Amino acid sequence: MKKLLFLVLVLVVVSQAAYAQELDATVIVNTEQLPNASRDRLDTFANQIQDYLNNNKYTGKPWEGEKIKCNFNIFFTTANDDVTYSVQLVVNSQRPVEGSRLNSLMLTIMDNAWSFRYEKGQAMYFNQSNFDGLTSFLDYYAYIIIGFDSDSYYELGGTDFFQKALDIAVKGSSSRFGKGWALETAAFNRRALVDNLLNSKYQQFRMDYFNYHYNGLDLLNSKNPNERNNAVQNMSAVVKNLEKAKGTIDWRSVLLKVFFDAKAGEIVDQLKGKVDPSLFVSLKKINASHTTKYDEALR
Repeated sequence: MKKLLFLVLVLVVVSQAAYAQELDATVIVNTEQLPNASRDRLDTFANQIQDYLNNNKYTGKPWEGEKIKCNFNIFFTTANDDVTYSVQLVVNSQRPVEGSRLNSLMLTIMDNAWSFRYEKGQAMYFNQSNFDGLTSFLDYYAYIIIGFDSDSYYELGGTDFFQKALDIAVKGSSSRFGKGWALETAAFNRRALVDNLLNSKYQQFRMDYFNYHYNGLDLLNSKNPNERNNAVQNMSAVVKNLEKAKGTIDWRSVLLKVFFDAKAGEIVDQLKGKVDPSLFVSLKKINASHTTKYDEALR
Protein backbone atom coordinates (compact mmCIF):
# COMPACT_ATOMS: atom_id res chain seq x y z
CA MET A 1 0.00 0.00 0.00
CA LYS A 2 2.81 2.40 0.90
CA LYS A 3 4.60 1.61 -2.38
CA LEU A 4 1.40 2.29 -4.33
CA LEU A 5 0.87 5.61 -2.56
CA PHE A 6 4.49 6.58 -3.25
CA LEU A 7 4.06 5.74 -6.95
CA VAL A 8 0.90 7.86 -7.16
CA LEU A 9 2.70 10.80 -5.53
CA VAL A 10 5.63 10.48 -7.94
CA LEU A 11 3.28 10.44 -10.94
CA VAL A 12 1.49 13.54 -9.64
CA VAL A 13 4.77 15.39 -9.17
CA VAL A 14 6.02 14.36 -12.62
CA SER A 15 2.71 15.38 -14.20
CA GLN A 16 2.77 18.76 -12.50
CA ALA A 17 6.40 19.30 -13.55
CA ALA A 18 5.63 18.39 -17.15
CA TYR A 19 2.93 21.05 -17.38
CA ALA A 20 4.80 23.61 -15.31
CA GLN A 21 5.50 27.14 -16.44
CA GLU A 22 8.64 27.65 -18.49
CA LEU A 23 10.30 30.61 -16.78
CA ASP A 24 11.95 31.14 -13.43
CA ALA A 25 12.25 34.92 -13.69
CA THR A 26 13.69 37.36 -11.20
CA VAL A 27 12.59 40.98 -11.66
CA ILE A 28 14.51 43.93 -10.24
CA VAL A 29 13.18 47.47 -10.61
CA ASN A 30 15.08 50.75 -10.27
CA THR A 31 13.02 53.96 -9.97
CA GLU A 32 15.75 56.31 -8.71
CA GLN A 33 15.37 58.67 -11.68
CA LEU A 34 11.68 59.25 -11.00
CA PRO A 35 10.01 61.71 -8.59
CA ASN A 36 8.74 60.32 -5.29
CA ALA A 37 5.08 60.36 -6.37
CA SER A 38 5.87 58.15 -9.36
CA ARG A 39 7.94 55.79 -7.21
CA ASP A 40 5.01 55.29 -4.86
CA ARG A 41 2.78 54.31 -7.75
CA LEU A 42 5.31 51.63 -8.75
CA ASP A 43 5.87 49.97 -5.38
CA THR A 44 4.11 46.73 -6.43
CA PHE A 45 5.35 46.74 -10.03
CA ALA A 46 8.28 44.32 -9.64
CA ASN A 47 6.17 41.66 -7.92
CA GLN A 48 3.42 41.98 -10.50
CA ILE A 49 5.83 41.59 -13.40
CA GLN A 50 7.58 38.63 -11.79
CA ASP A 51 4.26 36.90 -11.11
CA TYR A 52 3.14 37.53 -14.68
CA LEU A 53 6.29 36.02 -16.20
CA ASN A 54 6.41 33.03 -13.86
CA ASN A 55 2.72 32.12 -13.81
CA ASN A 56 1.95 32.11 -17.53
CA LYS A 57 2.41 29.04 -19.74
CA TYR A 58 3.90 30.28 -22.98
CA THR A 59 4.36 27.10 -24.97
CA GLY A 60 0.95 25.52 -24.46
CA LYS A 61 2.72 22.17 -24.29
CA PRO A 62 4.30 20.01 -21.58
CA TRP A 63 7.60 21.61 -20.63
CA GLU A 64 10.52 19.21 -20.33
CA GLY A 65 13.44 19.91 -18.07
CA GLU A 66 14.17 22.72 -15.67
CA LYS A 67 12.54 26.12 -15.76
CA ILE A 68 14.65 28.70 -17.55
CA LYS A 69 16.39 31.04 -15.15
CA CYS A 70 16.22 34.63 -16.36
CA ASN A 71 16.55 38.15 -15.00
CA PHE A 72 14.65 41.28 -15.96
CA ASN A 73 16.40 44.41 -14.69
CA ILE A 74 14.08 47.36 -15.27
CA PHE A 75 15.32 50.94 -15.03
CA PHE A 76 12.62 53.62 -15.14
CA THR A 77 13.93 56.71 -16.92
CA THR A 78 10.89 59.00 -17.21
CA ALA A 79 7.28 59.25 -16.08
CA ASN A 80 5.53 61.21 -18.81
CA ASP A 81 2.35 61.45 -16.75
CA ASP A 82 0.74 59.49 -13.92
CA VAL A 83 0.41 56.32 -15.99
CA THR A 84 2.89 56.47 -18.91
CA TYR A 85 6.52 55.44 -18.44
CA SER A 86 9.73 55.06 -20.42
CA VAL A 87 12.06 52.29 -19.36
CA GLN A 88 15.40 50.66 -20.08
CA LEU A 89 15.49 46.87 -19.78
CA VAL A 90 18.47 44.58 -19.33
CA VAL A 91 17.38 40.96 -19.76
CA ASN A 92 19.47 37.82 -19.53
CA SER A 93 18.87 34.09 -19.37
CA GLN A 94 20.94 30.98 -18.80
CA ARG A 95 20.81 27.23 -19.06
CA PRO A 96 22.67 24.48 -17.20
CA VAL A 97 25.70 22.83 -18.81
CA GLU A 98 25.50 19.06 -18.78
CA GLY A 99 28.08 17.26 -16.67
CA SER A 100 28.99 20.35 -14.64
CA ARG A 101 27.65 22.80 -12.11
CA LEU A 102 28.08 25.66 -14.55
CA ASN A 103 25.38 27.67 -16.29
CA SER A 104 25.78 29.01 -19.79
CA LEU A 105 24.70 32.59 -20.47
CA MET A 106 22.24 32.45 -23.36
CA LEU A 107 21.12 36.04 -23.69
CA THR A 108 22.14 39.43 -22.40
CA ILE A 109 20.21 42.22 -24.09
CA MET A 110 19.92 45.92 -23.33
CA ASP A 111 16.69 47.37 -24.70
CA ASN A 112 16.41 51.14 -24.41
CA ALA A 113 13.07 51.61 -26.16
CA TRP A 114 10.27 50.39 -23.88
CA SER A 115 7.28 52.60 -23.16
CA PHE A 116 3.93 51.58 -21.68
CA ARG A 117 0.94 52.55 -19.56
CA TYR A 118 0.65 51.21 -16.04
CA GLU A 119 -1.69 51.97 -13.16
CA LYS A 120 -0.82 50.74 -9.69
CA GLY A 121 -2.24 47.29 -9.06
CA GLN A 122 -3.73 46.91 -12.54
CA ALA A 123 -4.65 43.41 -13.69
CA MET A 124 -2.31 41.84 -16.25
CA TYR A 125 -3.74 39.35 -18.69
CA PHE A 126 -1.97 36.98 -21.07
CA ASN A 127 -3.64 37.95 -24.34
CA GLN A 128 -2.14 36.93 -27.66
CA SER A 129 -4.81 38.61 -29.77
CA ASN A 130 -4.37 42.24 -28.74
CA PHE A 131 -1.20 44.25 -28.32
CA ASP A 132 -0.45 45.85 -24.95
CA GLY A 133 2.64 48.01 -24.42
CA LEU A 134 3.42 46.32 -21.11
CA THR A 135 2.41 42.65 -21.28
CA SER A 136 3.12 42.12 -25.00
CA PHE A 137 6.67 43.36 -24.45
CA LEU A 138 7.09 40.80 -21.65
CA ASP A 139 5.59 38.09 -23.87
CA TYR A 140 8.03 38.97 -26.65
CA TYR A 141 11.03 38.43 -24.38
CA ALA A 142 9.53 35.30 -22.87
CA TYR A 143 9.29 33.80 -26.38
CA ILE A 144 12.82 34.95 -27.25
CA ILE A 145 14.20 33.36 -24.07
CA ILE A 146 12.29 30.10 -24.64
CA GLY A 147 13.26 30.09 -28.32
CA PHE A 148 16.99 30.41 -27.69
CA ASP A 149 16.79 27.75 -24.98
CA SER A 150 14.92 25.40 -27.33
CA ASP A 151 17.39 26.04 -30.17
CA SER A 152 20.18 24.85 -27.87
CA TYR A 153 18.49 21.46 -27.25
CA TYR A 154 16.81 20.78 -30.61
CA GLU A 155 17.91 21.75 -34.10
CA LEU A 156 15.82 24.83 -35.03
CA GLY A 157 13.70 24.01 -31.99
CA GLY A 158 12.85 27.63 -31.25
CA THR A 159 11.21 28.47 -34.58
CA ASP A 160 7.60 28.45 -33.32
CA PHE A 161 8.51 30.75 -30.44
CA PHE A 162 10.42 33.16 -32.65
CA GLN A 163 7.38 33.28 -34.94
CA LYS A 164 5.21 34.25 -31.98
CA ALA A 165 7.72 36.96 -31.09
CA LEU A 166 7.56 38.23 -34.69
CA ASP A 167 3.76 38.36 -34.53
CA ILE A 168 4.04 40.58 -31.44
CA ALA A 169 6.61 42.82 -33.15
CA VAL A 170 4.33 43.30 -36.17
CA LYS A 171 1.42 44.33 -33.94
CA GLY A 172 3.66 46.53 -31.84
CA SER A 173 4.98 48.46 -34.85
CA SER A 174 1.51 49.91 -35.51
CA SER A 175 0.72 50.67 -31.87
CA ARG A 176 1.07 53.97 -30.02
CA PHE A 177 4.21 52.47 -28.43
CA GLY A 178 5.80 51.57 -31.76
CA LYS A 179 9.41 52.53 -31.00
CA GLY A 180 11.66 49.46 -31.03
CA TRP A 181 9.07 47.29 -32.76
CA ALA A 182 9.54 48.55 -36.30
CA LEU A 183 12.75 47.98 -38.25
CA GLU A 184 15.19 50.82 -37.67
CA THR A 185 18.92 51.43 -37.52
CA ALA A 186 20.00 50.82 -33.94
CA ALA A 187 22.48 48.70 -32.02
CA PHE A 188 19.53 46.55 -30.96
CA ASN A 189 16.09 46.29 -32.51
CA ARG A 190 13.37 43.77 -31.54
CA ARG A 191 11.99 43.36 -35.05
CA ALA A 192 15.44 42.94 -36.58
CA LEU A 193 16.29 40.17 -34.09
CA VAL A 194 13.30 38.00 -35.00
CA ASP A 195 13.69 38.80 -38.69
CA ASN A 196 17.25 37.46 -38.51
CA LEU A 197 16.20 34.38 -36.55
CA LEU A 198 13.56 33.44 -39.11
CA ASN A 199 15.62 34.35 -42.19
CA SER A 200 16.90 31.33 -44.12
CA LYS A 201 20.30 33.06 -44.44
CA TYR A 202 20.85 32.44 -40.73
CA GLN A 203 19.52 28.88 -40.65
CA GLN A 204 23.03 27.40 -40.76
CA PHE A 205 24.03 29.63 -37.86
CA ARG A 206 21.06 28.39 -35.83
CA MET A 207 22.00 24.76 -36.57
CA ASP A 208 25.57 25.53 -35.52
CA TYR A 209 24.12 27.16 -32.38
CA PHE A 210 22.46 23.84 -31.53
CA ASN A 211 25.69 21.90 -32.12
CA TYR A 212 27.67 24.45 -30.12
CA HIS A 213 25.55 23.69 -27.07
CA TYR A 214 24.14 20.17 -27.34
CA ASN A 215 27.04 18.48 -29.13
CA GLY A 216 29.70 20.86 -27.87
CA LEU A 217 29.41 22.62 -24.54
CA ASP A 218 27.37 19.79 -22.99
CA LEU A 219 30.06 17.23 -23.90
CA LEU A 220 33.18 19.14 -22.89
CA ASN A 221 33.24 17.35 -19.54
CA SER A 222 32.64 13.89 -20.99
CA LYS A 223 34.86 11.09 -19.73
CA ASN A 224 35.24 9.96 -23.33
CA PRO A 225 38.20 11.76 -24.97
CA ASN A 226 36.70 11.35 -28.45
CA GLU A 227 33.51 13.07 -27.30
CA ARG A 228 35.55 15.89 -25.80
CA ASN A 229 37.48 16.36 -29.06
CA ASN A 230 34.25 16.35 -31.06
CA ALA A 231 32.78 18.86 -28.62
CA VAL A 232 35.62 21.30 -29.30
CA GLN A 233 35.14 20.88 -33.06
CA ASN A 234 31.40 21.48 -32.79
CA MET A 235 31.94 24.62 -30.75
CA SER A 236 34.52 25.87 -33.23
CA ALA A 237 32.24 25.22 -36.19
CA VAL A 238 29.99 28.17 -35.39
CA VAL A 239 32.98 30.50 -35.92
CA LYS A 240 34.34 28.73 -39.00
CA ASN A 241 30.96 28.67 -40.72
CA LEU A 242 30.35 32.35 -39.97
CA GLU A 243 33.67 33.14 -41.61
CA LYS A 244 32.71 31.08 -44.67
CA ALA A 245 29.37 32.90 -44.86
CA LYS A 246 30.94 36.34 -45.28
CA GLY A 247 29.08 38.10 -48.06
CA THR A 248 25.95 36.02 -47.44
CA ILE A 249 25.12 37.21 -43.95
CA ASP A 250 25.81 40.48 -42.16
CA TRP A 251 28.38 40.12 -39.38
CA ARG A 252 26.89 43.30 -37.87
CA SER A 253 23.41 41.78 -37.64
CA VAL A 254 21.42 42.07 -34.43
CA LEU A 255 21.33 38.27 -34.09
CA LEU A 256 25.12 37.95 -34.12
CA LYS A 257 25.44 40.89 -31.72
CA VAL A 258 23.09 39.09 -29.30
CA PHE A 259 25.02 35.84 -29.73
CA PHE A 260 28.49 37.28 -29.14
CA ASP A 261 27.39 39.57 -26.30
CA ALA A 262 26.41 36.40 -24.47
CA LYS A 263 29.06 33.99 -25.76
CA ALA A 264 32.33 35.84 -26.42
CA GLY A 265 33.65 35.26 -22.91
CA GLU A 266 32.50 31.65 -22.86
CA ILE A 267 34.14 30.88 -26.21
CA VAL A 268 37.44 32.23 -24.92
CA ASP A 269 37.18 30.45 -21.57
CA GLN A 270 36.23 27.09 -23.04
CA LEU A 271 38.33 26.98 -26.22
CA LYS A 272 41.54 28.78 -25.28
CA GLY A 273 44.39 26.27 -25.44
CA LYS A 274 42.17 23.68 -27.14
CA VAL A 275 42.01 25.12 -30.67
CA ASP A 276 44.37 26.64 -33.21
CA PRO A 277 44.86 30.33 -32.26
CA SER A 278 43.73 31.31 -35.76
CA LEU A 279 40.18 30.78 -34.52
CA PHE A 280 40.52 33.86 -32.32
CA VAL A 281 42.04 35.80 -35.21
CA SER A 282 38.89 34.96 -37.17
CA LEU A 283 36.73 36.05 -34.25
CA LYS A 284 38.43 39.46 -34.23
CA LYS A 285 37.28 39.93 -37.82
CA ILE A 286 33.78 38.58 -37.28
CA ASN A 287 33.10 40.24 -33.93
CA ALA A 288 35.30 43.29 -33.52
CA SER A 289 33.35 44.61 -30.52
CA HIS A 290 34.89 41.90 -28.31
CA THR A 291 38.42 42.15 -29.70
CA THR A 292 39.90 42.63 -26.21
CA LYS A 293 38.67 39.20 -25.14
CA TYR A 294 40.07 37.54 -28.24
CA ASP A 295 43.42 39.31 -27.81
CA GLU A 296 43.61 37.84 -24.31
CA ALA A 297 43.12 34.36 -25.79
CA LEU A 298 45.96 34.99 -28.24
CA ARG A 299 48.50 35.98 -25.59
